[in-house]
Amino acid sequence: MAASSLPSPPLAAIHASHSGCWLRDLAGTRPVGKGEAIMAAADTPLLMLNAPLVASRLGYPDLSGLDLLELFAFIHPARFMVPTPKGLAQALELTEPASDDAVPELLQAAADALLAACEDPAWPEREGAWSALQSLVRLRWPWAGLLTPRIAQPQRAERWLFSRLPEWEEAPERPQPAQIVLQDDAITARLAELTGSGAEARPAQQAYARAAGGMFAPRGSQRQPHMVLAQAGTGTGKTFGYLAPASLWAEQSGGTVWVSTYTKALQRQLRRESRAAFPPERAAQAGRIGPPVVVRKGRENYLCLLNLEDALQGGFTGRPAIMAQLVARWAAYSQDGDMIGGDLPGWLGTLFRKRGITALTDQRGECVYAGCPHFRKCFIERAARASAGAELVIANHALVMINAARAREPAQRPTRIVFDEGHHVFEAADSTFAAALTGAETVELRRWVIGPEGNQRGRRRGLAARLADVASYDDEGARAIADAREAASALPGDGWLARVVEGAPFGPLEDLLAETRELVLARDESGGQEAGYGLETEAAQLGGSFIEVAGRAQEALEALRQPLMRLALRLEALIEDGPDWLDGPARARIEGARGAIGWRTDLIGGWIALLARLGGPGDPEFVDWLALERSEGREWDIGLHRRYLDPMKPFAEAVLAGAHGVMMTSATLSDGAETASGDWTSAVERSGAPHLGVRPQVFAAASPFDYARNAEVLIVTDVPKGDIPALANAYGRLIEASGGGALGLFTAIRRLRAVYGRIADRLARGGLPLFAQHVDPIDTGTLVDIFRDDPRASLLGTDALRDGVDVPGHSLRLVVMEQVPWPKPSILHRARRLAHAEKFGSGGQAHDDRIIRARLAQAFGRLIRTGTDKGHFVVLSSAFPSRLLTAFPPDTPVRRVTLDAALQSVAGSVSGAEGARAPQDQTDETRP
Repeated sequence: MAASSLPSPPLAAIHASHSGCWLRDLAGTRPVGKGEAIMAAADTPLLMLNAPLVASRLGYPDLSGLDLLELFAFIHPARFMVPTPKGLAQALELTEPASDDAVPELLQAAADALLAACEDPAWPEREGAWSALQSLVRLRWPWAGLLTPRIAQPQRAERWLFSRLPEWEEAPERPQPAQIVLQDDAITARLAELTGSGAEARPAQQAYARAAGGMFAPRGSQRQPHMVLAQAGTGTGKTFGYLAPASLWAEQSGGTVWVSTYTKALQRQLRRESRAAFPPERAAQAGRIGPPVVVRKGRENYLCLLNLEDALQGGFTGRPAIMAQLVARWAAYSQDGDMIGGDLPGWLGTLFRKRGITALTDQRGECVYAGCPHFRKCFIERAARASAGAELVIANHALVMINAARAREPAQRPTRIVFDEGHHVFEAADSTFAAALTGAETVELRRWVIGPEGNQRGRRRGLAARLADVASYDDEGARAIADAREAASALPGDGWLARVVEGAPFGPLEDLLAETRELVLARDESGGQEAGYGLETEAAQLGGSFIEVAGRAQEALEALRQPLMRLALRLEALIEDGPDWLDGPARARIEGARGAIGWRTDLIGGWIALLARLGGPGDPEFVDWLALERSEGREWDIGLHRRYLDPMKPFAEAVLAGAHGVMMTSATLSDGAETASGDWTSAVERSGAPHLGVRPQVFAAASPFDYARNAEVLIVTDVPKGDIPALANAYGRLIEASGGGALGLFTAIRRLRAVYGRIADRLARGGLPLFAQHVDPIDTGTLVDIFRDDPRASLLGTDALRDGVDVPGHSLRLVVMEQVPWPKPSILHRARRLAHAEKFGSGGQAHDDRIIRARLAQAFGRLIRTGTDKGHFVVLSSAFPSRLLTAFPPDTPVRRVTLDAALQSVAGSVSGAEGARAPQDQTDETRP
């Protein structure tokens, strides 16, 4: 990196961790107390790394200064960096600090390096920097004064971001894929090509790939897709196993394969690993237009250029306006505009405390499509069009289900689908096909129909503004818009929750929400009122007054649904017999509006159906309940909920019936107890196949890892349940015994925070940093990056870390669960438990056990990711039933031990010695 021609500014630097605070100024580096650190930061801007985290460590939320993360985001937009001193040093090729007291000096060196980069003629992200800096100067960004003398004004005026972004191009419609049958030897050969000539042949992977090839055979009957259920243990090589036949079929047929995941981490992994299977050169030779691999996500994941333009032109003020400028810098260099899990640093949004990132996406479905001035450069539209011509589309479960159910263009409907992380398809379908008539949902619907009200700011536009040309041309369409706006005024508006809580609801829907709240509070017996948890009660035995209020709400919703349906018909008529002004862009905009109206009409129809059954007998296909949503005792939503008793029924109709081939695969697809006996009943039931009368092909391959030598399950018997000090002591001592590298999993956020608060300082003083979800002001993806990057760090979290976290190697060598992950005793769980017992003639315990074993298997799967990984899986619960032990791989040693014995075993493994066994306080567990 080029040296700066300007002298380095005399910037003081501060670093704060759980082990202490250090300040470096002209007098050198010295430890300081929190009070002195806060006073120093108030006197003059200090260099720091991740200001919100430093503020959290100091207990001073208003802390501000010269945050090096903001400077890095400006100098190197769309470049990955782990936001730690070590990560910063690696990104800038500086010497890593050996201890906390060396960090302030690193921060000064990093500031020098970043500022010098601006003067380097080879700075790759120079374009647009000067223009962005002028805006940041006006916003009084702390770094602006230091950057101004270092970034020269370009000789030619820089193009604005929106003129620099490339436009997507329309592509011709693709023909149907050819009907082909993949040969086993061809699949094996393609797999060998992907794994490399020097790779050891893995028979299990080859058999898996051949099984996966069965989903690509030509379909023989309507609504009868070829289905493959494949369970493959960690290390089998699932990804290349299904990419081999998928790439072969896409190449020979000219079709598109969709691979669906549940986690963003697996999407990122697939993006990397799919390059070998789908090389651009081969796609170009075959005449394909566009990239062979495309990542698709929901609209809410992508930067909305119209929202960004509004933010840059005054829609955001203060700190959010600075964030918008940094996002604009990123947008010019982004690969695909993905703000959630893409190349936008996950830590950027958390630097600005408020949820400004989401305000720059299309959260409300308000897109005006071709009516947007940036439509031809839209990241979302580019991804959608590219996916129509791609060989492989990487998406998530929810998007695949929505596309299968709602896509208007045949090319957008997935017909060959691999559901990786297939054990999550059930819960994804459960959410996708649910109905929730809540205050938050109705407020958003009102905004979508009416647009801005009162003193609201922003670019929000209601139906009348989005379809002004239609209203001026078509009288019937104009009347439908006016009627919809009038009906939407009966929906809850801003401030609805306060009115409901104060007993002054306005309108039929707020009346319903008020009645719902009162009924939930009156009937709840969960004990959650004192604990601050959400409350619920079943929608049964409702009084006459509640039914009457629900009837008025139903009438109000029907009054809104009818004009929306009329408007949809008018738009359809316009498209079929268009006027002279209906050019291509206008047609596309109206098509988009028609799709959005259709979606909301279906949404309202679901709400109406939910209300209609409240006065009569329940529908056996659904589970209905009333809920008061709370977080830490604070109410944030109220509503009525409906879920399918078996969400795989609508999944089968929406996804499977139109598909030609479907594969569901996972390391935990089938229940461990059933797989051992060759029984696939649960996996088949949860695939949706029985609803179409399809008999899936099943395949199972055990993990090749030597769990008997490299892993051990320890069930600790002497940590009293509910004893937070004892639980914290156990976590702290286990992390110390392993020297960090621990992933702690909790079933309750409250206990996580309590344990973290008791042990974080103690561990930090021993050189063992501890991070936690729901405590540290850092997004989950970045927390995992930090954990992966530092072998001495440990991470505490909840369900989001139990699955989809891939940390191979020494950085993860201990997994600790606070207790058995019992299912939450909700109304929905109770209904499904009872239905399972009635269908299979077993007690409800069998249903619960299957859920628990799946959660244990997923958590255990975090521990051993490669053949050389070693570690311990510890459960701090004496009440661990032996019937659950089939969750673990068959050869895994399982022992019930005291905490002291567990510590000996963990410490012995870390030191390379055999853990000392104490016969008097441990037992080897025999599998049932």
